[in-house]
Amino acid sequence: MTEDIKIQKNLFREKYKKIRSEIPKDQKALFDKAIFERVISLPQYKNCQYLFTYVSIESEADTLQLIKYSLSNGKKVAVPKCRSNHGMDFYIINSLDDLEKSSFGLLEPKTDICMKAPNDCNALCIVPAVCFDVKGCRIGYGGGYYDRFLSGFLGDTVGICYHKCLCGELPKDIYDISVNILVTENAFHDIKRSDKI
Repeated sequence: MTEDIKIQKNLFREKYKKIRSEIPKDQKALFDKAIFERVISLPQYKNCQYLFTYVSIESEADTLQLIKYSLSNGKKVAVPKCRSNHGMDFYIINSLDDLEKSSFGLLEPKTDICMKAPNDCNALCIVPAVCFDVKGCRIGYGGGYYDRFLSGFLGDTVGICYHKCLCGELPKDIYDISVNILVTENAFHDIKRSDKI
């Protein structure tokens, strides 16, 4: 990554983290509900056997409702565990009780009781970001964990964010991997077909 792109990304990251943190709680709850309903209506969600998803914290678009719903409807839910080399593995959980707080403050699977998810399964991956652009490009938190994971992931990917955190075009380098589908509280975009629904 060039220094110029790194600086640009940091500016976008700080701008949209601030925008996201300023969304009132009652409004955020409505946005989260709308995003959840859009995600579970996707054919890619209905047809997947495994749901790979981050566990949301603080101002992130909520995934806890999606995790609970998926577990209660027979899907296998896998959540990420970060490795020290900036790699990431997904582990299958049976409930939110299978999670513990990591040194980063994230909720991660208890690897002593959770099995690692297979790489070749019928999975849909929910991808976090501070912001997305309309082409599915994302700015995350700067660690590169998801880009490394997605470089070998064969399933569909769904980026979820609030409409306020969607912009026209983000700076991108050769290692950045875009999502296939983008969901906000207002609409979803099929990036492959360039559709807005």
